Amino acid sequence: MSNQDTGKKIIKSEEQWKKELPEEVFNIVRKHGTERAFTGEYEKLYEPGKYHCRCCGALLFDSETKYNSGSGWPSFYDAHKDNITEKSDNTWMMQRVELVCNKCDAHLGHVFEDGPQPTGLRYCINSASLSFKEEGES
Repeated sequence: MSNQDTGKKIIKSEEQWKKELPEEVFNIVRKHGTERAFTGEYEKLYEPGKYHCRCCGALLFDSETKYNSGSGWPSFYDAHKDNITEKSDNTWMMQRVELVCNKCDAHLGHVFEDGPQPTGLRYCINSASLSFKEEGES
């Protein structure tokens, strides 16, 4: 049974996460970093499938909601909101809304109110925080 099915919160020490994740991924998902624009693995991927949290497997986004925002990061206009928590982020001298995985607290990216309809939202996500499963893949 996957963590997504159990609904249990995943709690690991910083040392455990550091052992399990590549350094760049650790710095993004556990230290609230960001990858450079236009460098992420999924920035230009538009295949049918689902995007999951790289750390715990929670379902986050469907490929049907992905679009090219021109920002340099994978962008979606909708999300599986039950698996995402929004937090106030006042770093870098600006006010933003940070997104973290509800199951494991991994930093995903930010959401902005400049996306396309029907939601008007742009979920701007680091590729390093995602894993992609093609349609039909379990």
